[in-house]
Amino acid sequence: MTALRVLLVDDNPADLLLAQEVFQDHPDVQLVLFQRGAEALDYLQHHEGRLPDVILLDISMPVMTGFELLEKIKRDNVLLHIPVVMLTTSSHPGDVEQAYTLHANSYLVKSESFPEFMGQVDTFVNYWQQNRLMYRAHQPG
Repeated sequence: MTALRVLLVDDNPADLLLAQEVFQDHPDVQLVLFQRGAEALDYLQHHEGRLPDVILLDISMPVMTGFELLEKIKRDNVLLHIPVVMLTTSSHPGDVEQAYTLHANSYLVKSESFPEFMGQVDTFVNYWQQNRLMYRAHQPG
């Protein structure tokens, strides 16, 4: 089975480093990282080859917020099928509502605790691997 391809967009270098460290425990995951929404969108729209299986987006980013990137992804006929999970420190109900209004597939509040964050990542990886297997099992041919 091919690796689960995860694209993570977060402007915080410390959070990207933490994510790299946690995802290292999952050799069956290929992590692609971006610090800017515009760079991630350019990659998604012009990348030759396999698109990510799932996208993780932070909300608060300069220039293009996670919400703006989510909206652009869901308006693109090639990209709209890619599940998008908001991964953020905000638990504000307005942010959660806006994410789902813009068609996010899930909303995760980043844990402040490293062991809890590791658990969140484990759950995330297991869920999306199973989701991908079920999707492929129901495809014709």
